[in-house]
Order: sequence, then structure tokens, then C-alpha cells
Amino acid sequence: MRALVGLCFLALTALPAWAVELVMVEQVGCIYCERWNEDIGPIYPKTAEGKFAPLRRIDIGDVKDEIDVTRRVIFTPTFLVVEDGAELARMEGYAGDEFFWPLLTEMLQETTDFEEASQ
Repeated sequence: MRALVGLCFLALTALPAWAVELVMVEQVGCIYCERWNEDIGPIYPKTAEGKFAPLRRIDIGDVKDEIDVTRRVIFTPTFLVVEDGAELARMEGYAGDEFFWPLLTEMLQETTDFEEASQ
């Protein structure tokens, strides 16, 4: 029995802990959310940013129940860099991939220990 408990403990501690995440606040009918889903959604998990801060999606109506935000979320999409349930940084709106990536990288570098991959 002790061996089984020990194996369970090792298995649970071997799982990655996602302390930092990118939370996408969205709502049904948001055309900019749809654009982000088309432009960025498929590649985000494959990027250095996506591996460092995995994406979690929540509906705008659920924000206050799930995240300790610095101020009310009004616009969708809003991207929140969150650590241990608390907002560290925010990007409101989506104006295209040429703006999204540099802003996200800057937010991660300023609020976490993220280092941009060398190019």
C-alpha cells in the first residue's frame, strides 16, 4: 500500500504546474475573438509564449468568479496574464498578429521570468 501511495505522489508531483497562464476573456458573437481564433489560436500552444503561459478561455460573465482582476473587464477579447489566480497584466482588444505578439512578449517579460526565444 505504501508503494502505491508513493507512486501516486510521484505521479502528481511530476505534473507540470502552470503558475502563469494567459486568460482570454471572450463572449459569444465577438468578431475580434473570432479573428484571434483564426490568426493566433492554432499556433499559440506551439510558441514559446504559449508553452510558458498556456491559454485558458473564460466568458466575460465569469471573470470576477475566477480571477482576481485589477479592474473590471469590459471589452472582448481581453487577454490577462495571470499567476496563481491574480492578474499581472492585461491587453484589451485584438488588432492583428503584428500587434499581439510584441505586446504579449512585453507583458510576459515585465511581469514574469519569461525570456523570449532567440531568433
